[in-house]
Amino acid sequence: MKFDLADETVHERALDVAAQAVRDGELVVLPTDTVYGVGADAFSPAAVQRLLDAKGRTRQMPPPVLIGAVGTLDALAIEVPGWLRSMIGELWPGPLTVVLRQQPSLTWDLGETRQTVAVRMPADERALDLLRRTGPMAVSSANRTGMEAATTADAARDMLGDSVAVYLDGGPTGDSVPSTILDATGATARVLRQGALPLERLHVFNNTIEAAPDA
Repeated sequence: MKFDLADETVHERALDVAAQAVRDGELVVLPTDTVYGVGADAFSPAAVQRLLDAKGRTRQMPPPVLIGAVGTLDALAIEVPGWLRSMIGELWPGPLTVVLRQQPSLTWDLGETRQTVAVRMPADERALDLLRRTGPMAVSSANRTGMEAATTADAARDMLGDSVAVYLDGGPTGDSVPSTILDATGATARVLRQGALPLERLHVFNNTIEAAPDA
């Protein structure tokens, strides 16, 4: 099922249908501020496995989690340093994914995370509208592993097909550059993936952040 989010007559229904699909354990493709994502209920192990299967990924490549409000971070993660809170306060919503220690009380299964969680709040009002309806979603780029990330809903459907229950078509995404991934679980924070935010931008908040050798 595909919905055109530009059509105001179906916009709200589209988000409601997508939210129900997520609650039912199905997959949804949604636009974000970087590339299109394919998402599932983060708290449904079966749905997360369905996402990994659709992408052709193993449990060794767990998906990040998208949230609809900054305050949700503390429900998912612990040991958030002060400098990172300042960074998030300025750069969220936006193309920054942060890796932190997960809350030990969480009863989810995102894959082999080693008790960490990668979290992002996207700067796309349509994605945020959906996330506010569903709560945290496990979301990865809407493509088969090894293929280019989709920048249109049609490109996502060409790769993912019937494995996805609902496609939310928000038109071409503004950028094909993925989010920057910052690991803040160690004594020294490291950029795991250089994306839309350069290292220099992050150094404004912490000038000891390092780039991983292959970032």
